[in-house]
Amino acid sequence: QSLKLNFVRNAAIVNLKSFDSKSVHIDMFGCENVSVSHVRLSAPESSPNTDGIRIGNSNRVYISRSVISTGDDCIGILTGSRKIHVSGVVCGPGHGISIGSIGWSKRFEFVKGVRVANSRFVGTANGVRIKTWADAAYSRVSNVVFSDLVMEDVANPIIIDQQYCPNGSGCRLGRSLVQIRDVTFRNIYGMSASKSAVTLLCSESLPCRNVKLIDINLAY
Repeated sequence: QSLKLNFVRNAAIVNLKSFDSKSVHIDMFGCENVSVSHVRLSAPESSPNTDGIRIGNSNRVYISRSVISTGDDCIGILTGSRKIHVSGVVCGPGHGISIGSIGWSKRFEFVKGVRVANSRFVGTANGVRIKTWADAAYSRVSNVVFSDLVMEDVANPIIIDQQYCPNGSGCRLGRSLVQIRDVTFRNIYGMSASKSAVTLLCSESLPCRNVKLIDINLAY
């Protein structure tokens, strides 16, 4: 990682530039009350596992006014994270802004209280995404709002994928026990690079609950 923060409290990262990281650019674990603003993170689109910002087991992380282009998630929000706010981010290329993946550990996992707003996605493989493994143990993703987002030539602008299998084969099969609930997609517009602009692939065992799509305008 270019910058790794473990168990850091009350910190600010401002005006950081990271280019061609061999792995994650900014990796946070167990952090609280951390703000990230005016950063520029860049790696080739073809470079795997070069997430821009990865957040795990952290509380109150605020990301704003930043430009992220990577070969993986621009921002990845992993288990144990809560009150994560993202605004004013330009993402692309990359895999979009993701919650998850959830459920790989086969133990209870959760993410709650995520807000992603006023951001732009350019040429990404996904827009905003929630991803959980097919055979995940009981877990929960809740209280999530994606709002005021622009998609420019983005595949899968809106996607919930509860059969997540990154390589397309060789994944464990099963019915995901991750409960996804209280999720709102609001005022998301622009151009989709895929025929399916909205994909809600929820769990057969625990169907998504209270998922709202409001003012969605995506053309193919």
